[in-house]
Amino acid sequence: MEDLNVKGMIQNKKLARSIADVSWATFVTYVTYKAAWDNKKVVPIDRFFASSKQCNGCKEKNTLLSLSDRIWVCSNCGQEHDRDINAAVNIKEEGIRILRASKSA
Repeated sequence: MEDLNVKGMIQNKKLARSIADVSWATFVTYVTYKAAWDNKKVVPIDRFFASSKQCNGCKEKNTLLSLSDRIWVCSNCGQEHDRDINAAVNIKEEGIRILRASKSA
């Protein structure tokens, strides 16, 4: 699960109401509880991890991507990405990488 800067996001007037309505802390607590109930782990992903800007195919980082760009094409491998789906895949892969690293340490 991505470790979001909720306080910073609430300062954005366009996002504030949606984020406050969701009650992010309550959501994280609930997901963590349910995961533990099913013997699963919730792995926090650093908020600075470029989940939506990194191509999940070749791992090239698109530094020119803006928040309004919902679909983008990787300049390195040509793969087309939906920003949200790409971010979800990258967050999942990063979580798996972190879990594997913690088991080998």
